[in-house]
Amino acid sequence: MTNDRSATISLAGQDYELILTTLATKEIAAHYGGLDSLGDKLLKSENFELALDEIVWLITILANQSIKIYNLKNKDKKEELTTEYVELLTSPLDLSNYKEAITEAMFKGTARYIESEDTGKNKQGE
Repeated sequence: MTNDRSATISLAGQDYELILTTLATKEIAAHYGGLDSLGDKLLKSENFELALDEIVWLITILANQSIKIYNLKNKDKKEELTTEYVELLTSPLDLSNYKEAITEAMFKGTARYIESEDTGKNKQGE
């Protein structure tokens, strides 16, 4: 299901897509008080354990989006990830690598693609 809105991570040899959906955006905004606060929370967390908790929570939320989309479209349902599952199958080193995937998924999910039309008019000559 790879698409241009996702980043991929591997947990215990299985690939999971991290996707920023509207549902995930609402959950993240509620958790952090807005998406703007997310970066500050991750970068400025004084407590190592809290920083790990935040990354695990984000991975779980974003990876579950691809599972929810799959379950919506298919009869054979996949089980959603839990934070405990993610914690058991990762190391702190993995989590630091996953921060890049989280950032990539968030960027792709909020990217705005602007297309310009060639109207044939030269603005400077008018």
